[in-house]
Amino acid sequence: MDGETYSSYHPFVSHPVVTVILGTIFSCILLWFIRDGLRVEGIEQKHVFVTGCDTGFGNLLARQLDQRGFNVIASCLTDKGEQDLQAASSPKLKTVLLNVTDSQSIEKALQFVQTEVGDKGLWGLVNNAGRATPIGPTEWMEKEDFNKVLDVNLIGLIEITLRFLPLIKKARGRVVNVASVMGRLAFAGGGYCLSKWGVESFSDSLRRDMQYFGIKVSIIEPGFFKTGVTSLAVIEKDLQRLWDRLSPEVRDSYGVQYFDKYLKAQSLSMNTFCSSDISKVTNCMEHALIAKYPRTRYGAGWDAKFFWLPLSYVPSFIADFMLRALLPTPDASRQQINLAFNSTDNLNKIQVNPH
Repeated sequence: MDGETYSSYHPFVSHPVVTVILGTIFSCILLWFIRDGLRVEGIEQKHVFVTGCDTGFGNLLARQLDQRGFNVIASCLTDKGEQDLQAASSPKLKTVLLNVTDSQSIEKALQFVQTEVGDKGLWGLVNNAGRATPIGPTEWMEKEDFNKVLDVNLIGLIEITLRFLPLIKKARGRVVNVASVMGRLAFAGGGYCLSKWGVESFSDSLRRDMQYFGIKVSIIEPGFFKTGVTSLAVIEKDLQRLWDRLSPEVRDSYGVQYFDKYLKAQSLSMNTFCSSDISKVTNCMEHALIAKYPRTRYGAGWDAKFFWLPLSYVPSFIADFMLRALLPTPDASRQQINLAFNSTDNLNKIQVNPH
């Protein structure tokens, strides 16, 4: 090798600093996994209150925590939701009717939970209740459409959290708030994205304020999953309502075929991204309740981890371009583009043929 040592061809041998850095990174990752796997003790003595348990995430989570040994208090909006959940759970699980938009209903649920937990306090509050519709192009909305969603997803969540906070402080417990990838990347009009951005902000503020009292706050950010909230039949029916009430002028700006194209594009997107395995979400919720060191945010679902959340970090013009590709273009936009091209062509002709 004419004087050159073997190590000169192997930078990991000749540069021990690089080896130390890689070893440190590996050790940190290993320690993170060990720390993430530590669990709290005495689950059988802890109470958890979950909202929105008629179906979907809340229903599965209530049954999941019940099987693990928690004292679960599940709130449902309907009598049928209560009955179905009780039939699928152990006698230990308790249910209560709750409308998160009704202060009196919240007060009754609080009294019920206080009686159940006694002096132990409430270990976990899972704010899961929510709705998606009305959702669609912003121009199709009216103020009341925003209120319908905000009252459930954000204002109701805030009121419940504030009312139950004394019980959580007593147990030095957990608050788990269900947001969405649409709380990080807004790509639909209506109150849903607004409400989930609000949940993110409220949760961050709450976490920083309550850390001094031993309370931990986690945010669940699911991608697209097949639940009652994402039911295409429900969403399409409401979109038809929004479309039918538009003025002729607004409808004409989108074009007579736009509505059908919008439904097809939405159906394709939902069928492509929606997962039927909702345990990916409830497992995150469970971890936030049983982990000794719960995470601040949980991205649930492969689409959340590898598409929506990464997309929320890229420059806006890139995100806008990718999201634009998922939906049809209104006729008025095409007409403007054609006019622009025609104007450019005419201008070129005038410049070439000035006479």
